[in-house]
Order: sequence, then structure tokens, then C-alpha cells
Amino acid sequence: MEDQVTRILNQWAAERPDLDVSPMAVVGRISRAARKIDAVLAATFARHDLDAASFDVLATLRRSGEPYALSPRELTETAMVTSAAIAQRLNRLEEKQLVTRTKDAKDGRGKQVTLTPAGLDLVNRALPDHVDTEHTLLAGLSQPERAQLAELLAKVEQTATDIRR
Repeated sequence: MEDQVTRILNQWAAERPDLDVSPMAVVGRISRAARKIDAVLAATFARHDLDAASFDVLATLRRSGEPYALSPRELTETAMVTSAAIAQRLNRLEEKQLVTRTKDAKDGRGKQVTLTPAGLDLVNRALPDHVDTEHTLLAGLSQPERAQLAELLAKVEQTATDIRR
């Protein structure tokens, strides 16, 4: 099957046969797939008046278990984004009354972010739709292929993480 990435590889092979551009086959397809997956997921989130960032925070709180509360630092670590990015997300979610921020009972200097009943209801409604969308995105792969792909992508992610250090 010839796709855009294959055409790019063929062009480079003709123009720079001295270079091994084979990594472009993988990295290019990962990048292209990620953009398309993000667009499909964005449409799913939009049906629930959410974006990916907001869903990420709500889902992180939901999967933490009752009382569905974490510190901003714990959210930052789980979401792997900057504290400034989490603060912006929390501001938006708090404005929509989907989370509250209160003083941490264990550490009066810290804060706790907690799902409100509306936030819990929203994430509980959005989650099945999100998972269905992910199943649809992976429908062309068998269970063993999904497991293999997940394992291979974890290796690529780890390598990328190691390079950034």
C-alpha cells in the first residue's frame, strides 16, 4: 500500500540514496496516526462539551478512587504536563463547577482538587463513549497485534524519554 509516508521515503531514496531514512517510516506514521487519533478523540470529547485536557484531569481524578481528590502536584505528575498547564486546566474546570480546590486537610499549605458531583457525572458519562471510540480506532488490529503495538510503542516512548534527559 502506497501512502504519503511511502512516497516521502521513495523521494528521499531517489534524492539521498546515501542516507538510511527508514526511521521516517515509523516516526512519520506514528506522527500522522497521532494527529488523526487526536482529531477523532476531540470529536468524542466535544460531544460531552469537553476537550482532551479537561477529560484528562477529570479521568485522572475519577480513576484515583473515592473521594476523587488529588493534589495539583499529583495531577501534574500523572498528566505529565507542567504545573502551569494543570493550573489553567483547573481554572477552566472550576469555572464550569466540575472540580473544587480546597485546603489539604493533611497539609494546610497545600490544596486538594476534588471532582464535584457534576464532574463525576460528566466523566462517568463521557468515559464509555471515549473507550468505544478507542475500540473503534483499533478495530483493524487483533488482540495480539494490539498488545504487540502497545509494547513496541512503550519502547519507543522510553527511548524518547531517555533522549530528552
